Amino acid sequence: MNEEEMQQQQMYPQQGGYPNFDSKADLLDKIRPEETVKEIKHRLMGEEWDDKRERWFLNPALVDMALTEVGASSIATLIFPTCSRTSSLSNLNEKVIWNRWLEIIKTLEKNILDNWESWGIHTQAQIYWVSSIVKSAVLISLKQPENEGIRRLLNSVISENRSVSTYGEEKRGLLGLFRKR
Repeated sequence: MNEEEMQQQQMYPQQGGYPNFDSKADLLDKIRPEETVKEIKHRLMGEEWDDKRERWFLNPALVDMALTEVGASSIATLIFPTCSRTSSLSNLNEKVIWNRWLEIIKTLEKNILDNWESWGIHTQAQIYWVSSIVKSAVLISLKQPENEGIRRLLNSVISENRSVSTYGEEKRGLLGLFRKR
C-alpha cells in the first residue's frame, strides 16, 4: 500500500466511511486550562520542570521568592474556577469578566494580608509578583472565550467532520459504481 492509499484509508476507513478525526469529546479533553493552575502552583513554590526526568524540582535560586505549599495551594484554589474548562467554554460579557476579575484580586489581597506568614511572603516584591501572576492568569482565562473562540473551534471541527464524512459517502455514491480496474 503506497502513502496515498494509506492516507485514503485513514480518511475513509472501511467501517462507515467516517474520517479519522478527533471527535468533539476528544478535542474537549485537549483543552486543559486547569493544567496552567498546576504549573502556576509549582512555580510559586520555586519549582521548575525537568524535561529529562519528567518531574518538578526546587530551584535553589528561586527559594527567596518562593511561597510555601500552603500559599501556592491557596492561590491555585482561588484561581482554579476561572482557569477551568467550563470557564474556557463560557460566554461572559465584558462587565461580568471585569467584576469577577476584581473580586478575585480583592480576595487575593485580603488573603495575603491575613496569611502572609503562613504563605511565606516576606517582601513587598513577593506581593506584587503573586498579584501580577494571578491578575494575568485570571484575566487571560476569563477573556479566552471572548467571541466564542473555543466554541466556534469545536463547532468547526464538528462541521468539518460532517463535511468530510458526507464527501466520502458522495464519492462512493453514483460515481462509485464506475471504478477503474
